[in-house]
Amino acid sequence: MTLIRLQKFFSIAGFCSRRQGEVYISNGHVRVNGEVVTELGTKVDPKIDRVEVDGALIEAGQDLIYIALHKPVGYITSCRQPDDKVVLDLIDIPERIYPVGRLDKDSTGLLILTNDGRLHHRLSHPSFDHEKEYDVTVARPISDMALQKMAKGLPMMGTKTRPADITRISSRRFRIILKEGKNKQIRRMVRKVGNQVTMLKRIRISNVRLGKLAEGTWRYLTEKEKEALLKIVFFE
Repeated sequence: MTLIRLQKFFSIAGFCSRRQGEVYISNGHVRVNGEVVTELGTKVDPKIDRVEVDGALIEAGQDLIYIALHKPVGYITSCRQPDDKVVLDLIDIPERIYPVGRLDKDSTGLLILTNDGRLHHRLSHPSFDHEKEYDVTVARPISDMALQKMAKGLPMMGTKTRPADITRISSRRFRIILKEGKNKQIRRMVRKVGNQVTMLKRIRISNVRLGKLAEGTWRYLTEKEKEALLKIVFFE
């Protein structure tokens, strides 16, 4: 059994520098075998211990996988959920991968799944400002004033939503680009302006687009997509 400090493990795995690892540990973002660890001297066995940062599994020496999935309605964006269908049921590969971020059960569209803990953390954490674009249909015609209110930001959950880019498609349909991801944010925003979402589809995450990927199917990211995504996430 070979034990190494958590900070060194993060560096070996290519997740972050040792100094940044200390910040994650001190701030309570790290779990070892399910338990939060805040002691900087903590050591782990990379072959046995399960290390997570904000829910993302960190592993050393693995082949990195990047997948785009078109999530259907009725699936939970989770690895395990009793009595529910989960998005991993749709992907038949032997490697362990994890969904980045969430789409609620009643929404469809693009999910990225990966075993790259660095990418998972960067795309999931709201402080990194990565764009997500959605196609939204509402129950009744929505006014320009309502769209403007959502674009400027609305009070929600004790704070205010950040400004968003909104483009009208028709009287009941629009596209919205967010740089944050509060729980059921778009549905809550639409209710705030007196309407209701009937269809919500995510069509883009950063540079990766849903395109013509059929609902319930998946594909590996192309090399071009992967290289551009990693460049955007880690260098911009």
